[in-house]
Amino acid sequence: MSKICLCLCEKTLEENLRVLEQHRAYIDLVELRVDKLLPNERFLIRRFPALAGMPVVLTIRRQSDGGSYNGTESGRLTLIGNALAYAEADRRMNFAYFDIEEDVDVPSLEEAARAFGTRVIRSLHLSSPPESAAAITARVKALVHFGDEIVKYAAPVNTLDDVIMIYAAARELNGLDKILIAMGSAGVSTRILTSKIGSMWTYAYAPETGAGIPPAPGQLDPRTLCDTYRFRKIKPDSAVYGILGYPLKVTASPLLFNTVFTREKMNAIYVPFPSESDESFIRLAQMLDVRGASVTVPHKQNILKYLTSQSADVQNLGACNTIVRTEEGWAGYNTDTLGFSGSLLNFIGKKSFRGMKITIIGAGGAARAALYQIWRLGGKAFIINRSRGRAEELADKYGFAAGSLNEIPLNKIRNYSDIIINTTSVGMGAGCKDDPLPAYKFRGTEIVMDLVYVPTQSAFLARAAAAGCPTLNGYDMLLRQAKLQYNLFFNSDYPEI
Repeated sequence: MSKICLCLCEKTLEENLRVLEQHRAYIDLVELRVDKLLPNERFLIRRFPALAGMPVVLTIRRQSDGGSYNGTESGRLTLIGNALAYAEADRRMNFAYFDIEEDVDVPSLEEAARAFGTRVIRSLHLSSPPESAAAITARVKALVHFGDEIVKYAAPVNTLDDVIMIYAAARELNGLDKILIAMGSAGVSTRILTSKIGSMWTYAYAPETGAGIPPAPGQLDPRTLCDTYRFRKIKPDSAVYGILGYPLKVTASPLLFNTVFTREKMNAIYVPFPSESDESFIRLAQMLDVRGASVTVPHKQNILKYLTSQSADVQNLGACNTIVRTEEGWAGYNTDTLGFSGSLLNFIGKKSFRGMKITIIGAGGAARAALYQIWRLGGKAFIINRSRGRAEELADKYGFAAGSLNEIPLNKIRNYSDIIINTTSVGMGAGCKDDPLPAYKFRGTEIVMDLVYVPTQSAFLARAAAAGCPTLNGYDMLLRQAKLQYNLFFNSDYPEI
């Protein structure tokens, strides 16, 4: 089973020990980034393993490799030598590992380390994305100087295609003690699925340090790894589910599904797959044997071309938010429809939209689901979108009205103001103040819904609430549609938590 290694990047040993204690319950080992320490603190590192009370990786990363050490190479090697010197018979008092770059060859240090049980991590940190899976495999195999070494390969990734190369290389490197890292948001799945790719551990960061910015792109914090992604329960044979979207900076779906997986003791994991390319995701899903996935913006329409079967809702909407692997291929469904109408109708205490005139902001997949239900349940809608053509296309389908956000027809909105719904991602993200309809002044009579759920009250909803409007965010809709997805994935009802 893979482990969690917390990166300690504070300026003093005391501060690093404080950070360690805050996360001790969630981690297995720590990496002491000596290059981040104040110069005078670096001479005190020999005692750190005894103070830490858990295995410690010794790392002094050069600036050329993305670290902070800017002294001489002889000075760096001296620091390493001093840290490994005077090894004690009780190995817990010594550094468990020391990380050294591929181009550094110091047999005396390495032999001394091995004599007292300190394992060498031979690392390679690239500054550009990998060229191919074969190139990764060759570079990793070339890293091994001695059979007892751990090899570490870290490369930045910009796309899911880059990530696929690392997954493919992992297959060829099966059985090798290794750590493979895809650095960047596109590679977040590699930091979660380390047990699936055979990495010995994943690196994590302390969110309360460094202004909350990970020392390496894409790192997660230990609590998120354990509580949101049930990291310690992931096995090589765990069934993989996930969510496809881009940029996918905000999603509550992993927590919704993984909480149930833990409660029901299921051998499954649900992870995010940020990707601009739906085709790349389908290839990775094939490689990882992904059993099912949620689909969000901007892929709800493009994903249709990969489906071998479509539910009636998908056929009617031309949008899909759920795919399930079958023997014949991918089956597509849409749970946004019932999720939307169930949430909104419950909020307003009605069974239909009959007699109601509703403004819809947006013309994407979520808008399509909302409009279909409004039409099916007797309502009338006015659709406004940046691209008037897309709004008109949907309006023509249901006999609704359409307009453009570039020339906002305020009078028309007022005529369709029983309910006003934002189906776009404008306003999503903690601290975001963007408003999809800033020119409209609420009168307090409108019911206002925003499918955004982070923050819990968007700027759009806050403005509506200040005017006296009843407001509803998108979390209840998310939960309702996720429960329907769970039923499609497992052919059973979502357990009440």
